[in-house]
Amino acid sequence: MKIIVLDGYTENPGDLSWGGLEELGEVTVYDRTAYEESPLIAERIGDAQIVVTNKTPISRQTMDQCGNLKLIAVLATGYNVIDTAYAKEKQIPVVNVPSYGTQIVGQYAVGLLLEICSHYAHHDQTVKDGRWENNQDWCYWDYPLIELSGKTAGIIGLGRIGQTTARIVKAMGMNVLAYDIRQSEEGKEVAEYVPLERLLAQSDVIFLHCALFAGTERIINKETIVRPLGCMP
Repeated sequence: MKIIVLDGYTENPGDLSWGGLEELGEVTVYDRTAYEESPLIAERIGDAQIVVTNKTPISRQTMDQCGNLKLIAVLATGYNVIDTAYAKEKQIPVVNVPSYGTQIVGQYAVGLLLEICSHYAHHDQTVKDGRWENNQDWCYWDYPLIELSGKTAGIIGLGRIGQTTARIVKAMGMNVLAYDIRQSEEGKEVAEYVPLERLLAQSDVIFLHCALFAGTERIINKETIVRPLGCMP
């Protein structure tokens, strides 16, 4: 069995092993192929039965040129780079990694919030520049420090990543509201489901952990944020 990895560098810059794939067949790994439609994609897949991709698109044209293709594997959660409708028509399964990045995305989202509240990077650099040691009061900050305990986090999209974020901010003493068209028992354990209007009105901070669909596109806009929300200063 021939397996082609089209853009291995995006997931494995050299610190991981492809050994698991090599146990299944003959593996060829390309660091990068193309991030837009290109004849090179089909050329590299050739007569392979399995193609592994992350950001390189697999289009109708590519599938038509690769007659041996039996499986498309996406090394990510999102699979918008694949023409899934045509793959289904050709009976080529498309698989992804639904739990990919769950913990780190939640961690990163909260990290961004902490940076906004305390401006760690700015104060780190200015302390190194001597601003604190040269301050006559021995008290130094350029921004007000915002304490999150007791404030309310609103999470739009309470799937795996949203629930991870909820658990982290709850541990910091925040109240958690959530809006999702699908409610789950797991979600109810970490947040209170509320209508979107209430979430917008009562949240001090809002996390967007929803997929981009027609119903979520521009869900945060001038109309939704101009209302008198209970947001942090």
